Amino acid sequence: MKILLMTLRERIERFSDLSIIPDDWELIFAGFETDTQKLLEMGRYADVIFADAMQPVTKDLIVAMPNLKLIHSEGVGYDWIDIQAAKARGVYVCNNAAANSKAVAEQAILLMLAVLRRLVEGDRMVREARQLEAKSSWSLEGIRELWNCHVGIIGMGAIGRETAKRLKGFESKISYYSRHPLPIDLERGLGADYLPLDELLQTCDIISIHLPSNAETRHFMNAERFRLMKKSAILINTARGEVVNQEDLIAALKEGQIAGAGLDTLSPEPVRPDNVLLHLPEKLRHKITFSPHIGGVTEQAFVQMHRFVWNNIRRIAEGKRPGNIVNEL
Repeated sequence: MKILLMTLRERIERFSDLSIIPDDWELIFAGFETDTQKLLEMGRYADVIFADAMQPVTKDLIVAMPNLKLIHSEGVGYDWIDIQAAKARGVYVCNNAAANSKAVAEQAILLMLAVLRRLVEGDRMVREARQLEAKSSWSLEGIRELWNCHVGIIGMGAIGRETAKRLKGFESKISYYSRHPLPIDLERGLGADYLPLDELLQTCDIISIHLPSNAETRHFMNAERFRLMKKSAILINTARGEVVNQEDLIAALKEGQIAGAGLDTLSPEPVRPDNVLLHLPEKLRHKITFSPHIGGVTEQAFVQMHRFVWNNIRRIAEGKRPGNIVNEL
């Protein structure tokens, strides 16, 4: 078996148990190389591509690798992989669904608290010796506690459910919207009730997005849906940047349609210096709290994800069907 590793060598060496890899497997480290010809020079005859979730695996690369049997995302996302080209070649595409759900749920809670407590703005004001100014004005404006918020979760997959579990510990009121409502016993266990989408947007104080990135969810949060939200509400996105129309988000903040946002992900990524969200007017900058798409990249998540990838590669080597196939082979 030859494996083309389109991710950081240091990450493989730190988070993978290399002792479980057979001696006759060849590991080809390509790092974050994106040039197709260079990748082919290194690993044209590889059986497997093991790729960072944000590393492009293109049609040109897929069709030029005669021995390719499996493309495995290092993470949950697989939108940078040409899954149609892989399907046409009979190549499995797999991901690490749910492997980092606890980690991303923690990040969602972090961003909720950071926006409610104006953490980034407060840090800046203390560093500017403006502590008293912040404390005095914010106490009059009002600081809301998470337990006192009605949180709406959009997308009740593994991450949405883990987020609900953590919110239950904060004693928040929890509602959710999903294409397929959960069984009643699971709803009760999570302390969450189902609401139609429009009602969820209209009634909740926090909207937390947990949707995959695809044609159906692109710009899911748009001007029409921002207008439905409460003026005091905040948006949390730990899913993918593409699910939020960023121009519409800026307009909603400018017009006071919503109060703020916590974003772990933007579009496109890697984030470019000209991204519109990085150039807000001074009076709006404090309304968005960013984190660098680190929700799912904890040490525990990487260990679990790498273990799953290597087990799937072993299944391919043994002629077995891998787990978490996303291209319906």
